[in-house]
Amino acid sequence: MSTEYTPGPLLEASRTTPTVLWNDSADPDEIRQSIAFGGVGATCNPTIAYTCINQKKERWLPRIAEIAEERPEAGESEIGWQVVRELSIEGARLYEDIFEEHHGRNGRLSVQTDPRLARSAKALADQAEEFSRLAKNIIVKIPATKTGIEAIEDATWRGVSVNVTVSFTVAQAVAAGEAIERGLKRREAEGKDVSTMGPVVTLMGGRLDDWLKIVAARDRLFIDPGVFEWAGVAALKRAYHEFQDRGLRARVLSAAFRNVMHWSELVGGDLVVSPPFAWQKRINDSGYTVEPRIDRPVDQRIMDALLRVPEFVRAYEPDGLTVDEFESFGATRRTLRGFLQADADLDALVRDVIMPQP
Repeated sequence: MSTEYTPGPLLEASRTTPTVLWNDSADPDEIRQSIAFGGVGATCNPTIAYTCINQKKERWLPRIAEIAEERPEAGESEIGWQVVRELSIEGARLYEDIFEEHHGRNGRLSVQTDPRLARSAKALADQAEEFSRLAKNIIVKIPATKTGIEAIEDATWRGVSVNVTVSFTVAQAVAAGEAIERGLKRREAEGKDVSTMGPVVTLMGGRLDDWLKIVAARDRLFIDPGVFEWAGVAALKRAYHEFQDRGLRARVLSAAFRNVMHWSELVGGDLVVSPPFAWQKRINDSGYTVEPRIDRPVDQRIMDALLRVPEFVRAYEPDGLTVDEFESFGATRRTLRGFLQADADLDALVRDVIMPQP
């Protein structure tokens, strides 16, 4: 694919503000195009990884067959995850120069820990450490559950740059940012280097919007549905300013795009935005005039409407959820189930190669 594009809003924002662009996919072709827009990193998750593999079956199905032959005792999951590793290593190579230029803060590609390990902090941290060795510029995703918070601190202390995921609320983001901070301080106290680590804390703004719309329908709320398009934006702005006020070194990352505001309302912040490539192209073709808006509050009328929804209050306030409540939050359950299904889908894809239908 061509990577020749006219400079647009994304590149302008990356050149004139601290806001940086990462691509929401590990697909190498998309990464090359995103770099042309000023992209300096990439995120991924089980659903996206499965989609990348499934959309390029002509490449990956023969490789699955080769892995099965090379590793005759490997199960479906082991083979599938080996493909994810190889996809990730290939994508990470494309960012090596950016990684060196940014001294580890950017130029990273995300690999997500297996959601089937979500009940064990040690298993998550162990796998995070293993994945971090795949390439020098890997960043590893760990979910913002109670167990995940423990794993995030442990993995950070071990030297893993963590990208916190399955996070939808200010409370989750702050708890994860503080866990990273504890891990960094433990390393520093032991004389270990943290200067090239580049942790980020994702807040999946669009998935928060999705969940609140479900709640509104479930509870038959009489409310302008348009206000929910601002819920993730409000939470992201609140989380960003909480990080600044608390001196947390991890950066906030905006993911799960549902509308252009998940980029435009955050421009100007020292944070990461990670839209899918289709959104990047839409923004770049828009002719939008870049304007820092991170410090501009959401309109008070919209906030007044949102704050009448108890589930939004839980998501918006830094103490809106306890750590024990992270895993039971509706968006968390929905997303973990989706990631588990993606694992099952990848297993099924491998099964069709190594044990085809008679």
